[in-house]
Amino acid sequence: MKYNNSPRSSLLPLIIAVSVIAGLLIGIWMPGKISHPPLSVKPRTDKLNRVLNYVEANYVDSVNRERLVEAAIPVMLQELDPHSVYIPAQEVTAANEQLQGNFEGIGISFNMLTDTVLIISTIPGGPSEKAGLMAGDKIIYVGDSLIAGRGIADEEIMGLLKGPRGTEVDIKVLRKGVKELIPFTITRDKIPIYSVDVAYMVNDNTGFIKINRFSMTTYEEFLESIYKLKARGMEKLILDLRGNVGGVMDPSIKIADEFLPEGKLIVYTEGRARPREEYRSTDNGSFLEGELVVLIDEWSASASEIVAGAIQDNDRGIIIGRRSFGKGLVQEPVMFNDRSAMRLTVARYYTPTGRSIQKPYEDGYEEYIADLNERFMRGEHQNADSIHFENIQKFETPGGNIVYGGGGIMPDVFIPADTSGISMYFARVRNSGLIYRYALSYTEENRNKLQEFTDVKEMNSYLERQALLDKFIGFAADNGIQPDRAGINESGEIIDIQIRAYIARNILDNNGFYPIWEELDTTLKEAIEYLLHQE
Repeated sequence: MKYNNSPRSSLLPLIIAVSVIAGLLIGIWMPGKISHPPLSVKPRTDKLNRVLNYVEANYVDSVNRERLVEAAIPVMLQELDPHSVYIPAQEVTAANEQLQGNFEGIGISFNMLTDTVLIISTIPGGPSEKAGLMAGDKIIYVGDSLIAGRGIADEEIMGLLKGPRGTEVDIKVLRKGVKELIPFTITRDKIPIYSVDVAYMVNDNTGFIKINRFSMTTYEEFLESIYKLKARGMEKLILDLRGNVGGVMDPSIKIADEFLPEGKLIVYTEGRARPREEYRSTDNGSFLEGELVVLIDEWSASASEIVAGAIQDNDRGIIIGRRSFGKGLVQEPVMFNDRSAMRLTVARYYTPTGRSIQKPYEDGYEEYIADLNERFMRGEHQNADSIHFENIQKFETPGGNIVYGGGGIMPDVFIPADTSGISMYFARVRNSGLIYRYALSYTEENRNKLQEFTDVKEMNSYLERQALLDKFIGFAADNGIQPDRAGINESGEIIDIQIRAYIARNILDNNGFYPIWEELDTTLKEAIEYLLHQE
């Protein structure tokens, strides 16, 4: 797995990318609700089948009937709604990994350093750690294939390293201080994909939990985080669902249940062929009394919106951030005998007040996935007054608060996207990847010293004294971006914080990254400030 860079920068390219991803991939899986076996599609005397037969019999060249069918199904489903999708057999495993919360491989996080695979960390207890691989090792060979210095894409490298549980892969690594390449034989195993990025205390009584997706393991990860933070004195909680495009429905309901007293409606689903089904809270809530803030943004979708909607509609906490994506359709998986799959929209979900947060899609697929770009262009990310729904509906919570349906969850407190300190110099060094590359290079040159730190505050204090910004300016110049004093004056603090955060993550993982990145996070700062005033 490769870490993602996510610094504050120009928003438009990210919005384009995420709108496409959200439009194509997010969906809600309903485990335990499926009783039908895999479908074997048998020929019928209908127009589609007659067309295929006629083409196959009379087309000027030979045709591949299976290819025609594979091409036709996605187009047909796209005519229904943006979230009904067909998944070819070769893509099913990858599509399900994020939902299942694991994959089969060797258990490393890596990045490319000067065209060489650099191991950032080994997953605790995973195959690579057991075999003796270490952070800082550089993978030179996989099997007999030289992968260093060849410009191989990350996806190809992951394809070489991943494989069925129990199979073996031979690699050779270069380790600092060792002259010869070191051979390893690693037995692949199941590797967890964690959906809770981090859980830590932002101050003496306030915890912070960030969830990046909803998979089959998310609820257990969340509970573990809650208990850990309560043991450290947590009385208030900030739950961060920004950038979380959803996933499995079940854990989102269970997580909402942790905050609500028994009997409260969390969500209900209903479709033409599916009767209304309600999901209510139990008496098992682990955080029923403490102050609660939920953070959302335009990339929060699906299961994230279920949690935010349940909290908002039950007057349990406050929602801070920007309007969420607006995905309120429920998909059910259907498996075919050839191992391909379909996720078909079978119902809509509704928040406790009865609102559907699904944004309109009647104008077609292209307009639907362009919605986030249009929000950006009309200034919605900067000004709450620019927000408008196509089919806005008002609802009232039991506490008398007005909430809105028809286009996502509207936050109770709007926080504009922070573009302060963004200069042309920053954009150039960020877009060229130099900030992260410098942090990676610095980590490698100073790994022995950095590994002395187990506490992020101590590491951050040390890094603040290392004149990293000045060293980075020289590094950038050596890589073709000359100093721009005005831009450095405007963006220097942001660059310095990002460098420190990336270095800390290289050593301490996300427990090092987020507490430093917090210095740049205006939405999180607003949430902390809000909770301070609730005392």
